[in-house]
Amino acid sequence: MNFICEEIIEHAKGVVIAREPQDLIAIREHNCAATLWKRKFQSDFQTWIDQLPPENLPEGRLILPQNRIADAVHQLCEIAGTPEGSTCDMLVNDIDALAQLFSALMGTEYLRLRLEKVTDNACRKFHKDAITARLVCTYRGQGTQYGTSLEGDEPQQIFNVPTGAPILLRGTLWPETPESGLLHRSPPIEGTGETRLLLVLDPVSDPENDV
Repeated sequence: MNFICEEIIEHAKGVVIAREPQDLIAIREHNCAATLWKRKFQSDFQTWIDQLPPENLPEGRLILPQNRIADAVHQLCEIAGTPEGSTCDMLVNDIDALAQLFSALMGTEYLRLRLEKVTDNACRKFHKDAITARLVCTYRGQGTQYGTSLEGDEPQQIFNVPTGAPILLRGTLWPETPESGLLHRSPPIEGTGETRLLLVLDPVSDPENDV
């Protein structure tokens, strides 16, 4: 899939902007709370996925090795009745590419994949996940919101991750000194009629017990 990179993005302190996918490795750097790959899809793909009936958007929650991601997402598309074709293949291939990238960055073979349709105010409170790190990418609808608050309250300044831009966020299990205070949430969309399609990837160290 071809992407268009935008040159300017406003972001919170501690968020590193990646121009290329390999730049997401900056998550390992001191004082980096998140890395955001600033990209957006070409208009033909975005138009296709935005116009799909919500019932045809793939969804599922799975724990599996990274080399089975593509087949699993393809099966989820078949179950949902997602129209076959080159554009659907772009979605499958992009999810697979992000999974391979995230697996390599985290040094883990197994991943928890969540592909979810969101129509309400899920995860509406600003928070930090109880994991080492998480990759989030919104394929349709508004992207994840984030901001900084050392007191745990709602950030005074809220930023939106662009649609199609993956963000890699540190969780509470990632050692961090000093605390960055970077929090995130799903955008409040309940009652708007909007349907988001959200990809979430988590590293899994023990697939038998981490279900």
